[in-house]
Order: sequence, then structure tokens, then C-alpha cells
Amino acid sequence: MRIYEPNEATLQALRGSNIELTVTILNSELPALNDAAAATAWVQKNVQPYSADVRFKYIAVGNEIHHYSAEVGSLLPAIQNIHSAIVAANLQGQIKVSTAIDTTLVANPFPPSDGVYDAANQFIQPVIDFLVSSGAPLLVNVYPYFSYIDNPSIDLAYALFTSQGVVVPDGTRYPSLFDALLDAQYAALEKAGAPNMEIVVSESGWPSEGGDQATPQNAATFYQNLINHVTSTTGTPKRPGKAIETYLFAMFDENLKDGKPVEKHFGVFSPNKQP
Repeated sequence: MRIYEPNEATLQALRGSNIELTVTILNSELPALNDAAAATAWVQKNVQPYSADVRFKYIAVGNEIHHYSAEVGSLLPAIQNIHSAIVAANLQGQIKVSTAIDTTLVANPFPPSDGVYDAANQFIQPVIDFLVSSGAPLLVNVYPYFSYIDNPSIDLAYALFTSQGVVVPDGTRYPSLFDALLDAQYAALEKAGAPNMEIVVSESGWPSEGGDQATPQNAATFYQNLINHVTSTTGTPKRPGKAIETYLFAMFDENLKDGKPVEKHFGVFSPNKQP
């Protein structure tokens, strides 16, 4: 389970549940966490009181920061300070500190082997170096839906895991767009000197309305095929033979969310808790 900011009621409800949890720190909070004392206070308030019986797994410091984001300069110090606070609390064996990026940080994603951090490299390279040193994975939000919408040449079946696959220019056969997007991230990590870094898919989903091909049928097909794929040991062409740790986005439709109408409809459930 992933939550996008600490919530006391949610954390209390998770006590004793054995549900693994990722907690996100809002982008707007990153500048304040450049102060080590503030990071220590954040961990003491939002993690330590619950750590005995809530299974924290990751802390995602920021979500989808880009080189042009106002908080970009605060990202690495915030990650470092939260990590230090986790170590001081002796929780480093349980909780890894990382950040969640989106797939557009990688340039040249086709073929996936050409993936590279380009404009993003200046800020993401030091982050990757730190995650390597701390043994943390990189969290990546992977959305075949948006790649499909942005590129009319992509076949819908390829995005929904229902095609026979695509052979890319370097000769590799990709069974799905999801795998191609993920392997472009792995290729970029290799070029950034982190060939062994793991990726956790921190978001993936398909909308049920509000946009082109956003239907309940397509959403159901995507989610079921995604679950089948990531829980198998198929892996991706670059990382075969193992399951892919993946978070579905999202549990509920977000009827109050800003942005395009499609952004409101990624939920498996409606806001009234009905499927």
C-alpha cells in the first residue's frame, strides 16, 4: 500500500495488519527537510510511534520531481536527512528511503536499450549515487496509458498486454509496453553507473473514463493483465526471471482532483467505495 502523505487514522488502522507500506513526503515539504532536525522530527512523528506494528517499507521523498521543479535543489538533501533519521532510529534494516520519478525523465526510450537520463541527469545522478550507497531501490511511476495516448503509433493491445509483442530495432522482442518502459529505465540506470539497482513500480494504472480508450473494460483488462504479469516470474527482457514489485494506482477515483478529467478516474473503487 502507498499513501501520499502521513495520515494518523490510516497508520492506526494499519497496526498489526502486516500490510507493507510506502509513505510519500509531499514535494512542498522538501525544502523544510533540508534541515536535519526537521527530518528527525518528521521521522519521530510519522514513523517511530508506529514502527513496532506497521510494516513501513519505503519512504518516497518527493513524487515526480523534474529538473525544472521548484523543489529540485531540495531533493537530495531531504533524502539524505530522512535516511540519516531512519538510521538514527535504527530502522534502516526495515525501511529504505528513495524518491519516486516518472518515466519521462528518461530520454530516447525507444528502443529501450537507448534509454538515458539527459536533461534530468544533473539532478538525478547524485540521487542515484546516494541510493546505490544506501542500498535503496529507485521508485518509478510507469503508465503505459499516457505513453499510448502521447504516441498514436502504439497499438492499444500492446499497451493492454494483449498483443503478440513488438520487436524493437535492436532485435529484442517486447511483449508489452509496460516492459519496454521499465527496461528503458534500467538502461538509463546502467548508463548512470547503477546496473544492479532495483526498480519498484510505485504507480501503474489505467483510467476508466475521462479520456480516449479510458473505459471500465480497458481498465479491467489492464489491471488484471498487469497483476498477472508482475506476480509471475517472467520479468522483463532486461531483468527476466523474477516478479516485479508494483503498486496499483489507485484504490479510489479522485473526484476532487485537479487537472484533466481523466486524472480523476484511475481508481479501482469509486469515492463511495463501490467498485
